[in-house]
Amino acid sequence: MSAAAGLEAATVKHPQVMAPVIGILDQLQEMTRSVGRDDLSGRLNMVRARVGDPRLRLVVVGASKNGMSTLVNGLVGARVSATESALSVPVIAEYGPEPTAVLVKSLGAGRIERQSVDPLDPGPALTADGVIRAEFTEPSSLLADGVVLMDAPGSNGEDHTTWSMIAAADAVLYVGDAGTEFTAEQITYLDRIQQICPTVICVLNKIDLHPHWQHTQQRNRELLDAAGLGFAVAPVSALLHQQAGNYQRDIESGVPQLVDHLRDYVVGRADTLVLAAAANDIRLVADHLAVTLRTEAEALRDPRRRVEITEQLVAARDQADQLRQRSANWQVTLGDGSTELMADIEHDLRHRLRSLVRDAEAEIAQTDPARRWKDFGADLDARICEAVEENFVMAHYRAVELSEQVAAKFPADHRTPPLPDLRLHNPGEVLGPVAPLDPLTSAKASVMAQFLTVMRGSYGGLLMVGVLTSLLKMPLVNWYSAAAALLLGANALWDDRKARRQRRQAEAKVSVARLMDDVVFQVGKESRNRLRALQRTLRDHFTDIATDVLHTADERLRVAEVAYGKYGDHREERIADLDVQLGKLRGLRADADGIGAAA
Repeated sequence: MSAAAGLEAATVKHPQVMAPVIGILDQLQEMTRSVGRDDLSGRLNMVRARVGDPRLRLVVVGASKNGMSTLVNGLVGARVSATESALSVPVIAEYGPEPTAVLVKSLGAGRIERQSVDPLDPGPALTADGVIRAEFTEPSSLLADGVVLMDAPGSNGEDHTTWSMIAAADAVLYVGDAGTEFTAEQITYLDRIQQICPTVICVLNKIDLHPHWQHTQQRNRELLDAAGLGFAVAPVSALLHQQAGNYQRDIESGVPQLVDHLRDYVVGRADTLVLAAAANDIRLVADHLAVTLRTEAEALRDPRRRVEITEQLVAARDQADQLRQRSANWQVTLGDGSTELMADIEHDLRHRLRSLVRDAEAEIAQTDPARRWKDFGADLDARICEAVEENFVMAHYRAVELSEQVAAKFPADHRTPPLPDLRLHNPGEVLGPVAPLDPLTSAKASVMAQFLTVMRGSYGGLLMVGVLTSLLKMPLVNWYSAAAALLLGANALWDDRKARRQRRQAEAKVSVARLMDDVVFQVGKESRNRLRALQRTLRDHFTDIATDVLHTADERLRVAEVAYGKYGDHREERIADLDVQLGKLRGLRADADGIGAAA
């Protein structure tokens, strides 16, 4: 509450009266820290801040639509709380010679921003995103009397912010509707408030809208008395007070009477009320703390407890050593497993592609590849895609196995690592950069080339046989030489076709081998990249787990060693220390009882 920094209202809690209580709170705070009761320590912090504030903190609470914000504006005499918005934030109003308004906004990560706004029209700013509270200063007569007015957001009674404000308050105004009597839930809610802040005033608002409000007031007093809650029930109309144009109308609103009651019975008795509330908090904390200390002392006096604690220490040490050993082995398992996985996947890919090369070469050797080279290339591409896809499927399931092997080095409740899917849903994305099969340059011979081949073969046969038959007085060109020319021409054509087919087959095998080299290069690179990414994912994941496991083991060992220090060799010293603290605690509680009785 720093809206009025540098500005001071009247002092209603006198420091010399509060000093003994603050001393008791400081001693209790030290004791709660020594036994590890952070919950009690937090409550004592709130009590000390409340006692140390020289002003009186008055918080207004109640269900939504009961007119709390209108009442707050009426008590302050200025529009500090939004009355027409479904959203509301805590509002703190303090005394100041000039009206000011500051919004406190959350920037995330524990950072806040303070923004000054127009105090005459703060409504739109109050509903902005990120606003966690609004702080006002006003030259109000009630605030000048030393009151800090806090408007809690309307809630169903379970809002953490509202309860935090109640815990920090010296007095509570609970605003209800004058048209309906208190329900069982509201009585229970008021009882919870009274346990935290004993000074509570019930306000019945909107009496101008309900002519039978006196019956509701009487009925509510009966319900409160039956529940053991002797709260005052004040009838008011905050809207009538706001619209009053003269003193008589203002008196009819009941707000001036409420202000007088606050000044006489709350502000005027601030020291007494605060001391009684603080004494109640001190007794409550002292009782809880005494239970904790007595429980530990009783356990220390039980010899079986020492044996149990010793066994727990031995078990914690053994478990910590085992976890450290297992956590150290997971890195070796991951490193060796990743190396073997990459080698196996590369070997599997080469094995699959070598099988495809053998099948392709066998098919090329059986036929002339020039006849269906395009269809052959399309079929080979499909088989390559299938082989590559199966290779990545194998890589995925082998990666899962590796993850399980590494996970086995940790406790059974480890977190499942977020493994990337190594399987290929579209192999074409990986094989896209691979060039297709090269076209065959040794294509079929043209008709003229075949004719020339036949002519060359025929010429040799015709000349050779013609020369031999000329010795028999036959012409050079005769039936024998002509037949020889035909036979040798056909043989030359056959040999040429056979040689060309063999050259095409050799060229096709070279083209297939070149294609497979490109596939191995491209797919191997993609496979290694994915497996390295997998290895990094597993490494980061299991590093976090190993850190958590070792931290847990060390924490368990630390707790066991602390317990052994209390219940083991230093048991007698700890019992004596607890007896001293219990005696001191009884003295503090007696002092609190004295302060409460005096109040």
